[in-house]
Amino acid sequence: MPKGPIFEKKNVLVLGGAGFLGSHLCEKLLHDSHVICVDAFIGSSERNIDLLLRNPDFEFIRHDMTVPLELESFKELDRFRVKFQGVQEIYNLACPTSAKNFDKIRVATVTANSLAVKNALDLAVKYNARFVHGSTSVVYGPRTSAHPMFAETDLGTFDHLGPRGCYDEGKRFAETMVATYADAQNLDAKIARIFRTYGPRQRLFDGEMIPDFAVDALDGRDLVIYGDETFSTSLTYASDMVEGLTKLMAAPAGIGAVNLGSDEEIKLVDVARKIIALTGSRSQIRFEAPLLFITPLGLPDLTKAKERLGWIPLTRLEDGLAKAVDYARANKALIDTMRNSE
Repeated sequence: MPKGPIFEKKNVLVLGGAGFLGSHLCEKLLHDSHVICVDAFIGSSERNIDLLLRNPDFEFIRHDMTVPLELESFKELDRFRVKFQGVQEIYNLACPTSAKNFDKIRVATVTANSLAVKNALDLAVKYNARFVHGSTSVVYGPRTSAHPMFAETDLGTFDHLGPRGCYDEGKRFAETMVATYADAQNLDAKIARIFRTYGPRQRLFDGEMIPDFAVDALDGRDLVIYGDETFSTSLTYASDMVEGLTKLMAAPAGIGAVNLGSDEEIKLVDVARKIIALTGSRSQIRFEAPLLFITPLGLPDLTKAKERLGWIPLTRLEDGLAKAVDYARANKALIDTMRNSE
């Protein structure tokens, strides 16, 4: 297959494209590409791509990537001439996550980090496509007071047999698969180690604290932090993360893993207070027992991203939170329906 497009636009495949981050990525890619969005709706939603479905350069395919994907079998892709042009780029963001319902998707999680990654890489080999794999900061293991910041050369440690092993060890194994294919198949494959990201389209009522903060503040409910007043993290706005992913895709082959996130630490209690102020709410802040999937993580050393990609997150926290609140306010009727149906 040709490395570049032989027609007017390149074909880009986004696996997990109906998820929070995947849908933002699809939206950006539509500026200059044909976008094929693949998702199984395990932890994502059709609502995230409703507006994109109207774009003639966008096509959605419902498919579980644990099963091999034959793009040429889909007649709806004929207009993208996949049989002749193939696919030039593949972003793999297909991995379900759920803070409150983690136990229900553990098998789906471990197979997404193994079978699905293999099938995605086989597609990249078939089409000689550039490949970016969405990994995560959990591969570094837990943050400690002596080691709060991680560089790409750091080797993390965690319990691979524990209840989170399907995700934490799964993500590390997925990175191994990507590196192996890059070496053995001469594939242009890169790894994005994604740190905590927020913005419109995040799942509601599932322990994702930023969107839940916004909704609860608008309703005058308590804002719940799953931890104590010391819980701190870094937060990167979705559009900044998408910019990092596309810059990584365009980078020369052989760059390896790259941290993408904010290196600014902030306490969640301060985030909650900012959202209360933005909404003019009288809500209170309440602390509850930590969730298995929501834990303090390390901060990224961004030296490689700055020097090799020319990338840093640009959106100020105050501006990003204001957009998250605006999204919650604009979708209030739908959100109330979702809350009442639970």
